[in-house]
Amino acid sequence: MRPLDGFSSIKLKLGVLVAATVALTAVLATVATERGVSPWLTVPVSVAVALVLTQVLARGMTSPLREMTAAARAMATGDYTNFVTATSNDEVGELARSFNSMAFDLALVDRQRRDLVANVSHELRTPVSALRALLENLVDGVVKPDADRLQVALSQTERLGRLVSDLLDLSRLDAGLTQLSPTSLAVRPFLQDVVQEARLGDRPVRYLVEVDPFDLVIHGDRARLHQLLANLLDNAARHSPTDGTVRVRAYRGVGCIVIEVADQGPGIPVEEREAVFERFTTGGDGDNDGGTGLGLAIARWVTELHGGSIEVVDRPKGALIRARIPHPESVQPAPVPEEQQA
Repeated sequence: MRPLDGFSSIKLKLGVLVAATVALTAVLATVATERGVSPWLTVPVSVAVALVLTQVLARGMTSPLREMTAAARAMATGDYTNFVTATSNDEVGELARSFNSMAFDLALVDRQRRDLVANVSHELRTPVSALRALLENLVDGVVKPDADRLQVALSQTERLGRLVSDLLDLSRLDAGLTQLSPTSLAVRPFLQDVVQEARLGDRPVRYLVEVDPFDLVIHGDRARLHQLLANLLDNAARHSPTDGTVRVRAYRGVGCIVIEVADQGPGIPVEEREAVFERFTTGGDGDNDGGTGLGLAIARWVTELHGGSIEVVDRPKGALIRARIPHPESVQPAPVPEEQQA
């Protein structure tokens, strides 16, 4: 029973409680006196009735506090499923709602931590197991250390390196240690540099760069924007067919610079478009394509660090990921080298 839940202040509730007990005691004393009941009987009976009324009313006021105590003890053991009944409108009710919100957030963080440990263990086990099997075969003389097998070992080592690098980036994100050093960058040479690095990989795809206008400028941290583009290009290349085309397009939007990366792969289903930006989400049918499942999570992180947004856009064929980086109107076009103008 919580008959005082409708009151918006704990002080008002206490006032009502005191007034109710005093009024009830006065009424009982008056009735008993009019009927000639001895005061030695009237006083203890009135006090007892007042205590019962106080217990009934006060129990509803303090029950959220007792529930919070029990829930806090459960949290200490790792159980975040206990929530408090928050029906009152006073300060205790507000505290109960805040407690429930905290419990929900802690449960989410705990689940993410467990998922992170499980996913990292899985992602590390796969290349380590492949390397171990290969090295055991080489040591036992089952296979010879030819170029193909050494290339397999190198690929698995590179995958481990990418995973460790991505995990370090995400740990900096969680620790809040990342700071931006924004500068004005000419978009065309910047994109060409990133694409040139992507071409050095072993992905059999073509890259096309489109920038409109030619002297487009972006304002941001060069290293982080490079990280954003590198991850988007790697993701697009991994999901593109052999001899497919990865198209990179940059143009001026409303108060922002828009960067789009499109591939000719199977695309991303609508129901998975939010999840692909979560950690260790590889999308598709779950096949292992060499990715760590962290690239798009890092891309979203970099975009949000710049105050922008990133999303998957509808496209008839393939996937199109669009990032928006805020662009101050005061930024002047950066000079473009003469060789880039040719």
